[in-house]
Amino acid sequence: MNKVVAIDGPSGAGKSTIAKLLAEELGYQYLDTGALYRAVALSLLHAGLNEHSTDSEVVTALEKTKVSFRSGKVFLNRKDVSQEIRSPEASHYASVFSARRAVREFLLDIQREALHHANLVAEGRDMTTVVFPYASGKFYLDASAEERARRRSLELKAKGYDVDEEHMLLDIRERDARDSGRDIAPLRKAEDAICIDSTGLSVEDVFRQILAVIREGRP
Repeated sequence: MNKVVAIDGPSGAGKSTIAKLLAEELGYQYLDTGALYRAVALSLLHAGLNEHSTDSEVVTALEKTKVSFRSGKVFLNRKDVSQEIRSPEASHYASVFSARRAVREFLLDIQREALHHANLVAEGRDMTTVVFPYASGKFYLDASAEERARRRSLELKAKGYDVDEEHMLLDIRERDARDSGRDIAPLRKAEDAICIDSTGLSVEDVFRQILAVIREGRP
């Protein structure tokens, strides 16, 4: 079996940035699981669904949904939606719909199937606990809610979105509560995962810390 480095953590902790750097350094493929959930959310929104939709309606919509991740791009029903899924709306509903069992089961095999094609650096909410519990490297990347709201606001503003940082902080806290409080695959630190708080640290600092652990082969 190919190797996988798994990184979990809340929204805005810097998982995507670090995972991309690690993948490039190690010669692995980067698996952006958050992008897969956003693509599914986009598909469900296009089908007219929302947080009040029934599980049956979600299942029916998923039967018409095809999501794939190849070479850093996300495809929804064969259309490249890599940019479209980065909207605040897609991000919000990715968290909303990820609490549905049907959505998580729909994406579980898609995520694991990617490991058959390459060594992976995978990041998300349940990479170390559910999807890849056998990962050779397991990390939990965290940061304060205020720091994560600031980072997310800067990221969206750079892409042209009009963002209110106070509203972003509220959204971050609501999402934390939703992700950690759900019954299905809640966000939590795996017992054998190494926790790194990135608050006040540079991207380079965090990258070097994780890379050192991987290269030293520490559990």
